Amino acid sequence: MRNFTRLPTPATTVAQRWIRAETAQEELIYSFWNERLGIMNQLAPYEPDCNDHFVYWWHAHVIDALTDGYERTRNPAYLERIDRVVEGVRALNGGTLLHNYYDDMEWMALALLRVHDATKRERYRKDADVLWASIRTAWNGHMGGGMAWKKDQLDYKNTPANAPAAILAARLYQRFEDPEDLKWALRIYEWNKANLVDPATGFVWDGMNRLGDGKIDYDWHYTYCQGVFIGAGLELYRITGEAGYLQDAIRTADTAIERFTLPDTGLLPNEGEDDCGLFKGIFVRYLYELLKLRPERHDIRELLLRNAGALWETGRGEQGLISRSWTAPVEPKVQLCAQLSGLMLLEMAAALPAHDTHQEEPKA
Repeated sequence: MRNFTRLPTPATTVAQRWIRAETAQEELIYSFWNERLGIMNQLAPYEPDCNDHFVYWWHAHVIDALTDGYERTRNPAYLERIDRVVEGVRALNGGTLLHNYYDDMEWMALALLRVHDATKRERYRKDADVLWASIRTAWNGHMGGGMAWKKDQLDYKNTPANAPAAILAARLYQRFEDPEDLKWALRIYEWNKANLVDPATGFVWDGMNRLGDGKIDYDWHYTYCQGVFIGAGLELYRITGEAGYLQDAIRTADTAIERFTLPDTGLLPNEGEDDCGLFKGIFVRYLYELLKLRPERHDIRELLLRNAGALWETGRGEQGLISRSWTAPVEPKVQLCAQLSGLMLLEMAAALPAHDTHQEEPKA
């Protein structure tokens, strides 16, 4: 467990963190919303051609982040925004939510399942069910099983296509109790653990056979992979009560925190542009899920608060645009993925109670 004492974390109240998250939600709409298309622009400030290549999976996380806002406020305006985004994605995706990339569909199904949880609107469950039926076709015998990354590359297996699928299957089982969903969750999780998790440390590798050579990409180190494997273990623990799943999640979290947080500051790094801009947001979302089950983990609470404070104080620019680094001036053009990652961090921080039962709020 890593502790960071050199740079204190400024104390914030629940109300302050709530206001920061709400402000960031409004800044997302102000800077990125495209009323004509019904989706978010990919860049801010806006450029006329910035939506030439529509990024489906970023919008799954738009829905996830808006759902965070709705769960925090119960403001129906969030549901109206979600409805618009879903229909905008469907329209730009050829009138369907089905997609070539299995991992993209997994994120969309996870987001829509959360909307269904919040609203009980049956159409969101139906959309998630259609996606799940397509996602299940990802499993095949290449590389000994596992879920393929995309439909036109069935022999490439990676954590981004497997761990979120295990989370999805587990959550479907929790809600609707179809035993086949639990079987899927267990099978996918065990394949991911056996093939793409370091047995010595719990560190999660990205993928295998990307180039058709059977090799694992040992040099691809991303917070994304750690976060989704943590999430899969937590969901199976919630279902089964088996301590091994929780221990898997804790071991991966401990290793990831040690490897990714910057020495002396406890801040997460800039992992790069494009899709990489979303990775930290996914990581902190599932660290928060771990903290809910293990509230005595002061280091995780501290990590969330410290990074959220750094983002708010130094990682935001004009109109609330968010830097990829969370501690550096914003880029001339901010990508939607980076904005979402920062927003998710602020929402996770806002969801923390004033203090846990063991430790007061950090003092400056």
